[in-house]
Amino acid sequence: MAVPRSGTTDDLAREGTGPRPSARRTPSHGGQGPTVAVVALGGAVGASARYGASLLWPTAAGALPWTTLWVNTVGCAVIGVFMVLITEVRAVHPLIRPFFGTGVLGGFTTFSTYAVDVHGLVDGGRPRTGLACLAATPCAALAAVWLAATATRRLVAWRQR
Repeated sequence: MAVPRSGTTDDLAREGTGPRPSARRTPSHGGQGPTVAVVALGGAVGASARYGASLLWPTAAGALPWTTLWVNTVGCAVIGVFMVLITEVRAVHPLIRPFFGTGVLGGFTTFSTYAVDVHGLVDGGRPRTGLACLAATPCAALAAVWLAATATRRLVAWRQR
């Protein structure tokens, strides 16, 4: 095997031993503009919906933050359905996933608020409630995404029969 003189990845690519130069290049910042824009737009929509939920169903001081728990659980269930539909069932426009999956659902699910809620409960003298929230939220979120994805796959398979 010939050893490239300079050892650069371009030399490796010419020798056929490394990645093609086009395969390792990242898009320029301008090429990411539409993706960044749809994520930001979707994030604003999702965060607004999350904020609306907190106004509709406020949590009493020292209580388990049920709204945050349900927002995260519902958001993860929707992510499970969405990802199955766009990766296994139907091809969609390349900006749909960053807009809805990363933007809307990323802005809607609120794991940062979950962390603040747990911290507030522990600091407020409610460590058991904080620990319950700490455990319940990821368990509920993981169960929701798994159950939703599984149910969606089964429903799609049933409809295709």
